[in-house]
Amino acid sequence: MKKRMKEVRWHGRGGQGAKTAAFLLAEAAMDDGKYFQGFPEYGPEREGAPIKAYTRISDRPILQHDAVSDPDVVIVLDDTLLGSVPVTDGVVEDTILMVNTKMTPDEVVKKIDWHGGRVYTIKATDIAMETIGKPIPNTPMIGAFIGATGMINEKALESKISHKFLKKLGQEGVDANIEAVRKARKAIAEVKDK
Repeated sequence: MKKRMKEVRWHGRGGQGAKTAAFLLAEAAMDDGKYFQGFPEYGPEREGAPIKAYTRISDRPILQHDAVSDPDVVIVLDDTLLGSVPVTDGVVEDTILMVNTKMTPDEVVKKIDWHGGRVYTIKATDIAMETIGKPIPNTPMIGAFIGATGMINEKALESKISHKFLKKLGQEGVDANIEAVRKARKAIAEVKDK
């Protein structure tokens, strides 16, 4: 039986926006008419420390409130975590792995013990630098997620970015983040059906 709820596990380092991305994806799911959860798993709360965050998306109310143990999608914001933290825990044969890296999918598979499904790699930090001007890969990785899975409507995400960050970043910052999402979604969509 297919799971009705989709679960995403985020791996990143403090300061890369994994927690923000988990929340933003969850809130975009809400705007897309879905039930959602987004939450971090706290450990050492310092910049650069490995962290995990989680997103759940469902068409039905979500009654589960624990960490994601068998993710449908694993998103890695920093490829230096590959091999140093257990990004493959709980993966099954159709789990999607998305990594912010300059490596190819084959190189990633060789680096870790991957027994899941499709592996996508994207240069999200490069996209962030080109569009936002900062090496924060979280919004490009959400765009890549949309391109790979189609689980969330891109317009719902763009609306959420605008609503959530307009006061903090101004219109120019909002537009830059939306451009980052679009570039990453397009990059993944181009390789998805190959």
